[in-house]
Amino acid sequence: MIIDCHCHAGKGDLLTGPWNTNAPIEIYLKRAKAAGIEKTVIFSPFHSNYQQANANTARIAARYPGRFLCFATIHPQRDRDHIYRLVQQAVTQWGFCGIKAHRMDGPATRELCEAARTFRLPILYDPVSETDVVELLASEYPDVNFIIPHLGSFADDWRAHLRVIDQIARFPNVYTDTSGIRRFDYLVQAVQRGGVHKILFGSDGPWLHPALELHKIHLLGLSSWQEALVLGKNLLRLIGRKTPYLVKPNYAVLH
Repeated sequence: MIIDCHCHAGKGDLLTGPWNTNAPIEIYLKRAKAAGIEKTVIFSPFHSNYQQANANTARIAARYPGRFLCFATIHPQRDRDHIYRLVQQAVTQWGFCGIKAHRMDGPATRELCEAARTFRLPILYDPVSETDVVELLASEYPDVNFIIPHLGSFADDWRAHLRVIDQIARFPNVYTDTSGIRRFDYLVQAVQRGGVHKILFGSDGPWLHPALELHKIHLLGLSSWQEALVLGKNLLRLIGRKTPYLVKPNYAVLH
């Protein structure tokens, strides 16, 4: 089974760029099906109200039963003092299995990490090249797993890539995803130094083509069992599941 661990879905309401305006899942699904991707982790694009956005993510998942795994998007600053409640709702009502946070919304906080610890969820945290903070997160919360997308930088920051490669090698709870990494040799280094058990396939769909991002994994020349780890088994291990849901989603509350 091939699982894409990084895809945006739904509409944002800020309207200043594609990343906070619209992430059309239908386009992605056509491309993913052609590429052989069977399941996908989805989360909201940037939004002014993540409680509403997470509910919309759940609605999208409800339209395609069994197709998606969902991460709850959290604003570390604006959602302060409410993070536990938001994560609890996402997990218990809708079966969400992870948390997504972004440095552009604000730096990761103890409240965010402690919610992840309580519900035993991984955090997919985009540091926007500010990868030094990963040192603090990983050491302060050794029982929380952190997925650092894009090897730390969607903007092709080679210094951030090198720091994250070092971090996935040193910290047992730090992982990375492969989405949007343009300099291929950094993926090679991540495999060599961090190991295949620390790397998750992600596409950053719908804006990046999932087949193109998947082809990068095939070009690594991994053995079949190594590739299987990157293409899905690592993610399933992090969310603690062999099947799509441990908690059956209650989508009725959305209507």
